[in-house]
Amino acid sequence: MSGDPSLPLRYVAIGDSLSEGVGDEPWPDGSPRGWTDRLASLLTAHYGQHRAIHYANLAVRGYKTAQVVDTQIQTAIALRPDFVTLTAGMNDIMRPRVDFGALKTALIGLVEPLTAAGTKVYVVPIPNIAGVSPAGPLINTRRLRLNAIYQHLVDFHGVLPLTNTTNSVFEDPRAWDEDRLHLATLGHERLACAAAASFGVPIDFDFLSPPEGPALERTAGTEAQWWWKHVRPWIYRRLTGKSSGDGRVAKRPDLGPIVDE
Repeated sequence: MSGDPSLPLRYVAIGDSLSEGVGDEPWPDGSPRGWTDRLASLLTAHYGQHRAIHYANLAVRGYKTAQVVDTQIQTAIALRPDFVTLTAGMNDIMRPRVDFGALKTALIGLVEPLTAAGTKVYVVPIPNIAGVSPAGPLINTRRLRLNAIYQHLVDFHGVLPLTNTTNSVFEDPRAWDEDRLHLATLGHERLACAAAASFGVPIDFDFLSPPEGPALERTAGTEAQWWWKHVRPWIYRRLTGKSSGDGRVAKRPDLGPIVDE
C-alpha cells in the first residue's frame, strides 16, 4: 500500500450497523466483530510487518445519513485517515418516506471533506435482498436509486467502490443474520475478504461465490418466528420514533492497532 512506511496506515470506518458489525460474532467485551474489524485484521496480517495498521470505528447502528454527518464526519477528519470505508443510506431508504435529493446531498457532504483532505473513501453497493427478506422486493427501486447515488459519488466525487455485490454471496440468505437486516458472520467474513482483496491482500478462495450446499429452508414456523422476533420490534421502533442506535456510542473511537483475541 502506498504512503510513508514509517508512519502507521490509518483506517477509519464510519456509518451504520453494517460498519459497526451487527450480526457478526462478538468480541469478548460483547461488541460485534464485523467486517471492518476483520478487514483491519487482514491488513495487519499481510502488511503489518512492514507498516503498522491503526484502525478506528465510529459507526453506530440505526443511524441515518444525516446522523452520520452530524456525529461522525468531524471526528473522522480529525483522525486524519489514509482511507475510510462508508456504509450509509440503508436506514434512510427503510423509512416510509425518502427524500432522495436530501439523501444525495447528505452523502456528498459526507465524502467531500474527506476526499478534499486527501483521504480515499470507499463505499459498498447495496445487494439485491429479494431472496433474503420479504422487504427486498419492496425496497428494490429505492436500493437501485441509492446505488445510483453511490455511483455518482464514484463518478464525480472521487469515491471508490469497494467490491461487487451483484449476483454474489451477499444475495444468498446464508450470508444474512436471522433478522434478515444484517449480515451474519459468513457475510461479514466474505465482505472483509472482498475488501482486503481490493487492497492487494491475496485471498485464496472465491469469496464472492455462495457456499456449497442447499439454501436455507423456510417454513410457516420460521416466518412466523421472524415476524414476531424481528419485524414486530422494528415496527414498534418506527411507530414510537425510537432507534436501535439510541444511547449508543462508537465502539472504537480512537485509532490503534487491532488485536485478535
